[in-house]
Amino acid sequence: MKKLSWTLALSASLLLGACSMSPNGDSSSSDKAEKKSTDDMKIGMSVSTLNNPFFVTLSDGAKAEAKKDKVDLTVVDAQDNASKQASDVEDLIQQKVDLIIINPTDSEAVASAVQSANDANIPVITVDRSSDGGKVVSHIASDNVKGGEMAGQYLEELVGKGAKVAELEGVAGSSAARDRGEGFHKVADKDLKVVKSQTANFNRSEGLTVMENILQSNPDIKGVFAHNDEMALGALEAIEAAHKDIKVVGFDATDDAQKAVKQGKMGATIAQKPTEIGQIAIDTAVKSLKGEKVAKSIPVDLELIKK
Repeated sequence: MKKLSWTLALSASLLLGACSMSPNGDSSSSDKAEKKSTDDMKIGMSVSTLNNPFFVTLSDGAKAEAKKDKVDLTVVDAQDNASKQASDVEDLIQQKVDLIIINPTDSEAVASAVQSANDANIPVITVDRSSDGGKVVSHIASDNVKGGEMAGQYLEELVGKGAKVAELEGVAGSSAARDRGEGFHKVADKDLKVVKSQTANFNRSEGLTVMENILQSNPDIKGVFAHNDEMALGALEAIEAAHKDIKVVGFDATDDAQKAVKQGKMGATIAQKPTEIGQIAIDTAVKSLKGEKVAKSIPVDLELIKK
């Protein structure tokens, strides 16, 4: 009888031990990696600014994909402020979201926010702009260096080899500004004469002001490359007000920019497909939370939009 009782106790102990183990036998495995249904997935998304049509479209693409997958998505606007973005990411961490998608305002400044998410065991995906630090599950973006080269090559076609041109740079410290500038200068430093490079922070009104100043000191320029369409459109306003024929190439292919290209006002713009970037971000997040392997870097195709 004692032998039977001991056998039953041992069996019960083994059964309880087996129940306490995770499916892969690791009792310390994160619940996030074991999610099988999208219904209980909570994803946070920090966007650099929703005052820019490109990022509005990117956000809308993410929202549409999240709705289709029945994922709980919270989108917050950093308003082009690195400090606010850090605070927003901290809020998402406190809300205990399962994953955070970040479109950095500043690639260097966002590193600490990414690390905070890492410390809280919350995976991070970056879109359009990368983070200079912290661990990221996947980075989804167009090849901005290649896009800058495409812009430089087409601007040369429009204005001719050796022509004087200006460059309107994006937010200093953002990977997009660095990479687009790098690609542009691979072409321009050999085949064009860049007389002025100045930041206008990816902003249309600043693009207008900066272009007005450039035209005062360099009235004989023949072309402009702007790191995004908002700055390009601002520059175009200044150029039209000065009654000059200067070719402008932008980046992002926003609706306003494509309209300006079609009308012959802008020379060209590089299409990044923001809707697709947003959709891929959610799809990648869902796969990661289900424990599926995802690519460390996911490129999105570019296209030159010209008349």
